[in-house]
Amino acid sequence: MPYEFKFPDVGEGIHEGEIVKWLVKEGDEIEADAPLGEVETDKAVVEMPSPKTGKILKIHVKAGDTIKVGETMVTILEKGESTEKPMQVKKSESKKGVPYTGSVVGFLEEAKDIKPVQTTQVKTTTKDSGIIATPAVRNLAKQKNVELSIIKGTGPEGRITFQDVEKASGSTKAATGIKVVKKYDFFGYIDRVPLHGVRKTVAKRMTESIFTGAQLTNMYETDVTELFDLREKEKSKYKKEGIKLTFFSYLVKICALCLKDHPYLNASLEGEEIILKKYYNIGIAVDTKHGLYNPVIKGAQEKDIKTISKEIEKLANDSRSRKINLMDLKGSSFSISNLGAIGVEFFTPIINYPESAILGVGRIVEKPVVRNGKIEIRKILPLSLTYDHRIVDGAEAARFMIDVMKRLEKCEF
Repeated sequence: MPYEFKFPDVGEGIHEGEIVKWLVKEGDEIEADAPLGEVETDKAVVEMPSPKTGKILKIHVKAGDTIKVGETMVTILEKGESTEKPMQVKKSESKKGVPYTGSVVGFLEEAKDIKPVQTTQVKTTTKDSGIIATPAVRNLAKQKNVELSIIKGTGPEGRITFQDVEKASGSTKAATGIKVVKKYDFFGYIDRVPLHGVRKTVAKRMTESIFTGAQLTNMYETDVTELFDLREKEKSKYKKEGIKLTFFSYLVKICALCLKDHPYLNASLEGEEIILKKYYNIGIAVDTKHGLYNPVIKGAQEKDIKTISKEIEKLANDSRSRKINLMDLKGSSFSISNLGAIGVEFFTPIINYPESAILGVGRIVEKPVVRNGKIEIRKILPLSLTYDHRIVDGAEAARFMIDVMKRLEKCEF
């Protein structure tokens, strides 16, 4: 019998996905675990492997369409199977004197001379309108905004089936889509871009964050002249090994070290309990054309600058190519967002809920600074710390930042 492969529940609150593209077509032979196609969830783009070896009989969802968990993606005819219905068992092959019922639990007594109940249900559902459809079908039509009177039923006695409604719903969308979607508003022409995938998830989580936490941002400036010089010395050595060394690597390591002494900035709130996390996993905001990703450097306090630099580059590239492993997007306990590379100095980053804090990194600028009674031009790094005031007091947030800035200024990591 053909096997219907349904879109699986991949966990993490993912309820639907968008078919980016199919790697097979109807009639193709496929091996088990070979990729069927690419599906974009609200986390990343993943390849969906075939669960069976066989032939693709039918692709149920077009590229670009959305599929929900539990809906059929493809129908596969397994190797050695046939599309023909199994032959019925003859009476002589069944138990003597007992008709075959096809039950998996054995032979059941067949009902004798009982006439089927006639169309009581049909009468109750069609008397007023002349439309033959069950209440469930009518309800589906209402949800799909489909007019039953224009549908020709394919069921017994012209009854309208679920399939009839689904088919009509699809054709209605195709026929009326141009009329419904306006290309202009009161002031002029506009474009409409669907909110889906990563952007949809970011929008949902940012809204949840801003309306849940009591968010407050403190802003600081710290002198990173010595760290700037150190990076310039180390940069060429790292480049020979194919590693890009940035200030971000130092910040990841320093924040992880400081969080050990300031646990409330490495926490979350669950009900009436504050969860103080004993692991220090730093989420790094990565800008992509598909939306904002937040991959995670796990156990950052134990890693050296070279290892962290490698991981940052790999995670950023994987995010931009949308081939990132879902595990690399989970488990952060504190996040860092860097807008300095595109000219921003201070800003108010939004917490990656349910974390308790996020550090915003600005553009390094040269400023005149008084040192030992003399004016010197120094490299100044702007920092913006947003924290959840339900968990973190202002003074504790300030103490955390003082420790971070001391390590940055003294190159202690």
